[in-house]
Amino acid sequence: MSRLLAGIALALIAWTATALPTAAEQPWNVVFILADDLGWSDLGCYGNRFHETPHLDCLAAQGVRFTDAYAACPVCSPTRASVLTGKYPATLNLTDFIPGHLRPWARLVPPRFHQQLPLAEQTIAEVLKPRGYVSGAFGKWHLGGRDYFPDRQGFDSFVVTSGRHFAPRFRTLPPRGVDPGTPRADFLTNQAIAFVRRNRNRPFFLYLSYHLVHIPLEGKKERIGYYEKKEKPGPGIHNPIYAAMVESLDQNVGRLLAELDRLGLAQRTVVIFTSDNGGLRQRFDGQGPLVTSNAPLRDEKGSLYEGGIRVPAIVRWPGVTQPGRTCRVPICTIDWLPTVAQVAGAKTPPVDGVSLVGVLRGQEHLRREALYWHYPHYHHTHPAGAIRWGRYKLIEYYEDGRLELYDLQTDLGERHNLAQAKPQLAWFLRHKLERWRARVGARMPSLNPNYDPRRQGQWGRRRRPRPKKAATGELFPPTRRPNAG
Repeated sequence: MSRLLAGIALALIAWTATALPTAAEQPWNVVFILADDLGWSDLGCYGNRFHETPHLDCLAAQGVRFTDAYAACPVCSPTRASVLTGKYPATLNLTDFIPGHLRPWARLVPPRFHQQLPLAEQTIAEVLKPRGYVSGAFGKWHLGGRDYFPDRQGFDSFVVTSGRHFAPRFRTLPPRGVDPGTPRADFLTNQAIAFVRRNRNRPFFLYLSYHLVHIPLEGKKERIGYYEKKEKPGPGIHNPIYAAMVESLDQNVGRLLAELDRLGLAQRTVVIFTSDNGGLRQRFDGQGPLVTSNAPLRDEKGSLYEGGIRVPAIVRWPGVTQPGRTCRVPICTIDWLPTVAQVAGAKTPPVDGVSLVGVLRGQEHLRREALYWHYPHYHHTHPAGAIRWGRYKLIEYYEDGRLELYDLQTDLGERHNLAQAKPQLAWFLRHKLERWRARVGARMPSLNPNYDPRRQGQWGRRRRPRPKKAATGELFPPTRRPNAG
């Protein structure tokens, strides 16, 4: 550990000693790295004592680490759409992963949603193009089929991959020759490095979307063996295969950062690293091994508790972000487009997010009243919406209107529901959430005519039953102010 800290310290000294060009001298390059299912507490710099992530820890030491960063949705496709467009999934009507789950006999029928990111939406790549940027997308897309691939959304270069974590069990489009046994993460990093080399003399936007650390659990054998022998730091889930996958993600990020250094690009490149949702503890149907723990956060991917939506986020902006700073301002994946647009001097289209440039420069507040979530689907929990307003967070369940209110400042693990103790606050936040849904046109679930309480927990592939509205047209009565007592 002492050697690791010494290495980080030396890297930090070298970093701050380097002369920094201004944005006026040369446009900033932007590298956006998106992990898949990486939990808030999976990295060393976020407190994990089992996983080894020296490169991401060093990145955090050179930039700013956000403690209260959120994904716009607890599953992947909607969050990815929010990153690229700056809009809430509810605004886009892309509220579940594509194609989504089905619970044929549950109480509610989730609303239909887009099975692709509409081409009419402006992506970061399209926003940056008038500024002369070249854009590349490599890795997981999950925003529609071939007619909706990155080249239809403003990207100049792309390779979309799908499948497992090692060749030949993953596919590439366009087709690429990949040697058997090659880890997909290594392949994607090679593609990203080649893109950076080709475009080193012009401003570029790189969207590198790893499939790590999504299940199935597959890692490099020698690293799995290392973690099998490594002493466990205490109670909890310490999966050796998952640890090897986290390490592989870290090593590949390190390879890309080293190439930026080698090419002399690091000092004029903004690097953003985050995840698409919280960590996965176990498959949604309760099958398979235990993967990871999001402790001290509650629950996991597919849930609107903090474990499902709070994610790691690190930004290194040379000469702007204070090295080693920890920022507790709540931010969301809807904020990345306006942030990148301002960094590049590009015009920001209408979005739901706000630019984080002021926060990256050192401010400790944002001019935003609240953050919102709308997840009208079944996954690890039931359909629900949520709002974070300052230190408080309210979750509203759509099956019965049940409310849960938490003070995140004193109860990060969301163990103490304050809805009964603070009815006025619960009413106020539910009313704000209701008004926000109306403002963005959020689509609500309907009562299921095939509801079967004995089978409601079963998953299926049946055709969705035709939605049937309640007699009042609503699932539960509109907001009513509680008695003051």
